[in-house]
Amino acid sequence: MTIAGSDPSGGAGIQADLKTFHQFGIYGEAVITLITVQNTRSVDEVQCLDAALVRRQVEAVLTDIPPHAAKTGALGNAAIVEAVAELARQFPFPLVVDPVMISKHGAPLLGTEAAAALRNKLLPAAFLVTPNLHEAEALTGFPLRDQHDMRRAAEAIRQLGAANVLVKGGHLEGEATDVLLTSAGEFHIYPSERFDTRHTHGTGCTYSAAITAALAHGRTLEAAVEQAKRYIREAIRTNPGLGSGSGPVNHFAPSGRGHI
Repeated sequence: MTIAGSDPSGGAGIQADLKTFHQFGIYGEAVITLITVQNTRSVDEVQCLDAALVRRQVEAVLTDIPPHAAKTGALGNAAIVEAVAELARQFPFPLVVDPVMISKHGAPLLGTEAAAALRNKLLPAAFLVTPNLHEAEALTGFPLRDQHDMRRAAEAIRQLGAANVLVKGGHLEGEATDVLLTSAGEFHIYPSERFDTRHTHGTGCTYSAAITAALAHGRTLEAAVEQAKRYIREAIRTNPGLGSGSGPVNHFAPSGRGHI
């Protein structure tokens, strides 16, 4: 199950999550939190749904086809974050929190009050949180310049209550290396070559959805991240070059999937 916003251009949000679930051989369910007016060039408008409506969507899924794993993406405002967090505390399956705070185009998707609710209420319910460098800086309050800082950030974010933390290094120079800190206190490093392309719209959504799908298959966290990292690397490398701005990645990239 994905709990996230809608991207009408199909590269990010609910649309990217469902495409990724399908590519991993997973039946996807989708709870919509907000509607955007966007394409590969800009985000022009964001409209949040009523938090009670978001809650009822989640409850409808849980009472009929409960998922094996779930993820969150853009949640929009504090009321939605709090509603999701309250439900998530009772989830009997792993929850991956992609703390979407800003769009690829720089549009804010989470205000100050909502960010505080995410930090204080949702992160303690997360099996895994997957911040990029900018989000990790917002959550920790200090800049990230290298892998040492990424490790520090992972430790600080785990102190906020998340069981496991994956800090993504896509915005650093050199290799696109991610750092995973597990609940056992172990670090795992996931390097990847960097591709010279502007077509990276929806990478965070797609990556976290791939991890969620692999967890739904019963993979260990370390194996799920490794499988998802391979998938997002190929999805970026083979992007279809759509749009005149930051286009989407290739959701048809091989996932190494099984079926469930």
